[in-house]
Amino acid sequence: MRTVEEHQAAVAALLAPLGEEEVPLAAAHGRVLARDVAASVPLPGFDNSAMDGYAARSSELTSLPVRLPVADDVPAGRTGVVPLAPGTVQRIMTGALLPPGADVVVPVELTDAATDVVEIRDAPAAGTHLRHAGEDITAGTVALTAGSPLGAAQLGLAAAVGVRTLWVRRRPRVLVLSTGSELVEPGEPLLPGQVYESNSLLLCAAVEDAGGTARRLHFVPDDVGQFLTTVRAELAGADLLVTSGGVSAGAYEVVKDAFRTLGTVEFGKVAMQPGGPQGAGTVDGVPVVTLPGNPVSSFVSFEVFVRPALRRALGHAAPDRLRAPATLTAPLRSPAGRRQFLRGRYDAGQVSQVGGPGSHLVAHLARANCLVVVPEDVTELPAGAAVDVVLIEGALQ
Repeated sequence: MRTVEEHQAAVAALLAPLGEEEVPLAAAHGRVLARDVAASVPLPGFDNSAMDGYAARSSELTSLPVRLPVADDVPAGRTGVVPLAPGTVQRIMTGALLPPGADVVVPVELTDAATDVVEIRDAPAAGTHLRHAGEDITAGTVALTAGSPLGAAQLGLAAAVGVRTLWVRRRPRVLVLSTGSELVEPGEPLLPGQVYESNSLLLCAAVEDAGGTARRLHFVPDDVGQFLTTVRAELAGADLLVTSGGVSAGAYEVVKDAFRTLGTVEFGKVAMQPGGPQGAGTVDGVPVVTLPGNPVSSFVSFEVFVRPALRRALGHAAPDRLRAPATLTAPLRSPAGRRQFLRGRYDAGQVSQVGGPGSHLVAHLARANCLVVVPEDVTELPAGAAVDVVLIEGALQ
């Protein structure tokens, strides 16, 4: 029986780093940066006002209130301003270029807001409400590092330093296939013994959440020939095939039976619950990861093995989910010799188990926002015990 870490390493070894491509900034959201981005300009690019108010000399505001003539208006976007003459102020807007000689901006709320001669009733200290050139980032400094996921803030920064395109990792192309003669397309009539097929939709969403593009293959019955025909017809151009179902120890395990004939996929047990039966290898040179068919087992297996491997291939600097320490709100049990991943609700440093350990409890999975990790050598934990939780995204809040 493999350890969790051994199977993680086996899956990760299947996926080589993905290639790079240059995309427009507007198309880079959700991608992973492949090359460092240096700032071509400082931020801010010039000394400017942080408030709507009056640019002034602090030395002239020592005796208040004071009345001073308004020598000029400086709106945001004006590209040139005259120096501040002694004994005057300039009305200035947020983001506008600070006139030379000014060392403070008096907010309009501290004045009578006049436009000819303004009365300043109170004033902040020198240097207040100013934004200095380069205080955020200086020109030539690395603004974004390779391996960074490109979210809203990162794209905003790239635009702010003048970038129009970014080099990103190519998205992995992942095929997803569920197997089982009992599976029926959602919405169709169910006969006794049949269930609606849900794993492929779950796994496609998980692939896309990890940064890949997923193609859902139509599920196939428990027929080795039909399974292999379906798979081989779709492999060209794929970076990974993920299957669910057909890998346990019983009869009619179509994935195991089909891939064993090829001799390129290794099957075995991993010391974990849920998700013990696993497989990994290649088919026609394409990496393959086979997951168990119970929905919770399939989801947990993807989270533990496939998601971090995909994110490493994408070049993520931090491929793993965020973890947090937590205390249990109730006692729990765990099987000896297996690492358990229980569904939980994490809030303010505490975690409560959601449902039981059964791998068929999809409704409980949908209400979870974390996985509670119980080590292999722990069989019981009391309420108040410290545990490690993996924070999963996309859960109902």
